[in-house]
Amino acid sequence: MRLGVLDVGSNTVHFVVVDAHRGGHPTPMNDSKTRLRLIEYLDEDDNISKTGVARLIDAVNEAADLAKATKCREVMALATSAVRDAANSDAVLEKVEKETGIELRVLSGEDEARMTFLAARRWFGWSAGRIVNLDIGGGSLELTIGEDELPEQAYSLQLGAGRLTRDWFHSDPPERKRINQLRDYIDAELEGPAKAIRAAGEPDLACATSKTFRTLARLTGAAPSSEGPRVERILTASGLRQVIAFISRMTAADRAELEGISSDRSHQVVAGALVAEASMRALGLESVKICPWALREGLILQRLDRDAGGDGKGS
Repeated sequence: MRLGVLDVGSNTVHFVVVDAHRGGHPTPMNDSKTRLRLIEYLDEDDNISKTGVARLIDAVNEAADLAKATKCREVMALATSAVRDAANSDAVLEKVEKETGIELRVLSGEDEARMTFLAARRWFGWSAGRIVNLDIGGGSLELTIGEDELPEQAYSLQLGAGRLTRDWFHSDPPERKRINQLRDYIDAELEGPAKAIRAAGEPDLACATSKTFRTLARLTGAAPSSEGPRVERILTASGLRQVIAFISRMTAADRAELEGISSDRSHQVVAGALVAEASMRALGLESVKICPWALREGLILQRLDRDAGGDGKGS
């Protein structure tokens, strides 16, 4: 079937169209992004502002028009951290549905982590053994580990690159003092989840999903996206530390000139790199393998499993 997936994230509103079938490769035939940075429209009370809601409605309407134009049989519409954690989340969801006809399903942090883990498992296969996966979004960080298609341990922490940039960095480039304070904060937030994940057993494969990890890998010399998703890309802890020392001294405008960093994410890549480095250190990982599939692919795979008579939980 022709399936549309609308992903309202903290950085972008992403709509993909897939001709999906059980056992098939969920490769988009159409891929559209709206740079929204919804996380930056949260006010001091964590409400999404009227301007943010208006921009969100415009982006969802664009996706709805594209779904009609491409004759999608079904649209799966979901929202993650920025909407999930907003104080006025219910009002925003009601307004979006009223204005667009699209009902956004808010994924819990744990469900987001579980679906991303499913995508990583399907990408690397059973031969990968026990997998630990890290995923950095604009609003949250997800950590998972397991041997099966769903993780044994799944954590979602408010350590997204956009959220931390908004809350911690008020100069460009960020002050060294604030970077050190943020490092301490991230370490403290990771302590409990990292301990539980380490206790779950030694992973056979450490992998990472998300645009943030792909960007950081590219900055350390990994192949560009133009070489396709099947090229092996690895991010090492030592390479990441070198990148942080380099980019943390640059302005966002200067970082945007580096190959692999888009202008819309250059302002938050330092915070993202600090989260990546702290997560790998907390879990004792010297490297992670980049997985090109993530949340959207996991949701598509789950949907196809359900059509095939499975339980829709990755089994």
